[in-house]
Amino acid sequence: DYKGNEMEGEKVEALDLTGDAARGEEAYEVCGACHLPNGAGRPDGTFPQLAGQHSTVLIKQIADIRAGRRDNPIMYPFAITLTDPQELADVTAYLQTLPIPTGNGQGPGTDLATGERLYKRDCVQCHGEQGEGNQEKFYPVLAGQHYEYMLRQIRDITSLRRRNANPDMVKVVKQYTDEELQAVVDYMSRLHWPERSKKQGS
Repeated sequence: DYKGNEMEGEKVEALDLTGDAARGEEAYEVCGACHLPNGAGRPDGTFPQLAGQHSTVLIKQIADIRAGRRDNPIMYPFAITLTDPQELADVTAYLQTLPIPTGNGQGPGTDLATGERLYKRDCVQCHGEQGEGNQEKFYPVLAGQHYEYMLRQIRDITSLRRRNANPDMVKVVKQYTDEELQAVVDYMSRLHWPERSKKQGS
């Protein structure tokens, strides 16, 4: 665990609640304008894919944005419209019901060998061989996520602009050149987790 990921506050309340997907669908309508009604996000990386993501990750990230632990000026005005932890749990429950999108935005494929080497050396312990992440530890699913979105996030993490990342990850990626960042994210954008479609992001 690390500072900013303490098991307290709104995040814990939402995790302990049972979300109502029907109520969540109504609350998600405002989210769908950017993340699309099917939760696929946008391949150009402006908005991430939400469908198929672990519920714990969704709750943590939204709670962090609401609490000011993650800077996201575009998302913040929408995140604060959620009235309480129950509504946060409801939206997350609805996202778990969405079919898994296909056709995510991928990188150029110019240095996948380097990307694979870095991923297997530095990333696989937390994010898994297939990019499946870890629900209990709040490690996100990478399989199926958009290249441009992940590249922007990892650059924000290395520059410390994104402040809610795991410090262990920060230490690793800060050593990468930008070319290495692009290579590893390109590899990540091509990961395939067969169980993902069965688990529906759970």
